Formats: sequence, structure tokens, C-alpha cells
Amino acid sequence: MSPFVTEGHHWVVYYTLRRIATIATKQQQRLNEQIRVAQVRVVGVDGSQLGIISTEEALATARNSGLDLVEVAPDSKPPVCRVMDYGKFKYQQKKRQHKSHTHHHKVKEIRVRPKTGGHDIEVKVNRARGFLEHKDKVLISVMFRGREITHIEEGQRVINKMLEQLEDVSKVESGPSRQGRRIVCTLAPK
Repeated sequence: MSPFVTEGHHWVVYYTLRRIATIATKQQQRLNEQIRVAQVRVVGVDGSQLGIISTEEALATARNSGLDLVEVAPDSKPPVCRVMDYGKFKYQQKKRQHKSHTHHHKVKEIRVRPKTGGHDIEVKVNRARGFLEHKDKVLISVMFRGREITHIEEGQRVINKMLEQLEDVSKVESGPSRQGRRIVCTLAPK
């Protein structure tokens, strides 16, 4: 064998050990037989201090009550362990994590033209109503093309009609304003 293969082998061992150490540090708490110190400070199920006792005695206490011994503060001297139902604890943590999920407000845009027909406006209003009920903001924009820009009042009429139909589920965040070749208005859910 060449010396390079042996040296490469050492690198493989080094990286394998490093990976094992990384996995061990990612593990959050040690349970029951994984706790390998002689004495631990034990906290009971109800939060009462049971004192510093041997690990075997703490394990026996946990098993007698049908629960787990969980290391909660491994860095303290002696390590602090708690008697608890670890499965229930993990379930509640996961449940709490899912409950904290909040809805991020998105801005949905509804585009219409001054010549848009009445039925098409109703369809767009119903679409906007769905967005608002889903707690999203709605940006209504009336687009003008070519010589339509000379009839701004038609665009104002369309946007006012839409605002009237949506006033029961929305509040006007920013009123109708002209931006170049369009009129925009932002609605927020009530």
C-alpha cells in the first residue's frame, strides 16, 4: 500500500468521528440510560426538587412512576435531570411549533379597464372578496390604453363601483390615486 492510501484512511476516520460528534451535539436531550454520570440533580414531575442522587436511583424513581428521566441542563455540575413523559413533551413542542404559524399578508392585484363590462366587474369583485376573506390585501388598478386616458371619469366610476361592492368586507387602506396610465386603490381586510 502506498502512504497516500493510509493517510487518506486517517482522513476518513477523522471525518467520520467529526460527523458522529456533530450528530451527538445536535441531539437535544439525553434520556434514561444515555445519561452516563454518577450523580444528577433531579426535579420531580410536579417541579419539586428531589435533590442530588445517583443516576441509578433517579432512573428507578422515573421508572416507578412510568416516566422518563430527561437531562435538561447537561452543563451544570451535577447535571440537572427531570422526571417527565418525554413523548408527551415532544408532542406538545411540535404542536406549539405548528400553532405559531401565522398568515403572511399578500397583496393580490385585480386589473380592470374603463370599458370593462358589468358582469366582468362582478367576477373581479367576487375574486377580490375571496382574497379579502382569506386575509390578503387587494390592489385594484384601472389600466388606461391609448386615448382612454382622456376619460379618467370612466376609470373613477369603475373603481368607485368596485369599492361600494367590497365595503362590507374591506376597508380602504389607500384611496384611489392616479399613477401614470392607471388609477390604483389598496384594500385591506376588515
